Amino acid sequence: MKKILILTTSVALLSSTAAFAADAIYEAPQAPVAQDIPVQTFTWAGPYIGLHGGYGWADGDFTGPGGTASDDFDGGRMGGFVGYNWQMSNGFVVGLEGDVNYDWNDNDYAGGYNVDTGFSGSVRGRVGYAMDRALLFAAAGWTATNASIEGPGIDSSETMHGWTVGGGVDWAFTDNVFGRLEYRYNDYGDKNIGPINADFDQHVVNVGIGVKF
Repeated sequence: MKKILILTTSVALLSSTAAFAADAIYEAPQAPVAQDIPVQTFTWAGPYIGLHGGYGWADGDFTGPGGTASDDFDGGRMGGFVGYNWQMSNGFVVGLEGDVNYDWNDNDYAGGYNVDTGFSGSVRGRVGYAMDRALLFAAAGWTATNASIEGPGIDSSETMHGWTVGGGVDWAFTDNVFGRLEYRYNDYGDKNIGPINADFDQHVVNVGIGVKF
């Protein structure tokens, strides 16, 4: 009888232990489920504003009562730009940009004559391709500059209108600040400034910095 009691107690203990172990396994906490965290990718979309400076190489051809003449009008320049970009899912970017500049390209001539172009500006459409933080772009549109001729018997200035085309690269240093290197060709056409017909065109290299919002 004693052996039977010991055997029964042992079986009961083993059954209880197994049940407890089963419950422990059954109630073990599950490992946390991995959640997909959205990765924020850089985009060029949105408005931006910036400043640039550079150098311009201009050519001027003049026709007047005394004949014809040509000269170079080279000098530094400073300006600002503002624009807006739309970025497509395939990486292509389209945008619209305007700028205002001042060019220090003037020449003095014998007899007290001075010829120069000063303020200029443009409105351009842009197309480009974004490779993460690099944006390669081309741009073209309308441009204008103020040209003047001063001297004995003449003090006249006119706004010359033309077209511009160029390209460059924008590089984002941060999510909001980017740098720019750009080449541009400006053809201002020809216009009569007093008795002189003037024809101007210009090659420009700009280096700039901008803020994207």
